[in-house]
Amino acid sequence: MEVRKINLPVVEDIRGNLAFIQEDIIPFTFKRVYYLFDVPSTAFRGGHSHINQSEFLIPLSGSFEVVTDDGTTKTTYLLNKPNIGLYIPTGIWRELQNFSSGAVCLVLASDVFKEEDYIRNYEEFLKNKSTNNL
Repeated sequence: MEVRKINLPVVEDIRGNLAFIQEDIIPFTFKRVYYLFDVPSTAFRGGHSHINQSEFLIPLSGSFEVVTDDGTTKTTYLLNKPNIGLYIPTGIWRELQNFSSGAVCLVLASDVFKEEDYIRNYEEFLKNKSTNNL
């Protein structure tokens, strides 16, 4: 599977809109939910890849950019609408940057936190990609 934006269903109402996520919307079952907030505009988050875990990122508030890298091609995605999230499958390097003031990034992850699932060194990531370990 490839990195892609996914539109979330929205129920529109004059009292305010409601977006939702259920098992048939994203291509994995999530086991962990976490969020990033109060990230300085000059800070970078991410800077890693996962061996087995997939993630879905949603900009609940504000905006930020996600730079993905499959070992060959880098692509930048602007996330700025709370009803459009970014699916990142396993084996993709990601960096989050250019957070606006008040930005909140919600992450749905396919597994609980396991440090051994992270590749935090870019050269190691490229080596794993070249030997088809990712």
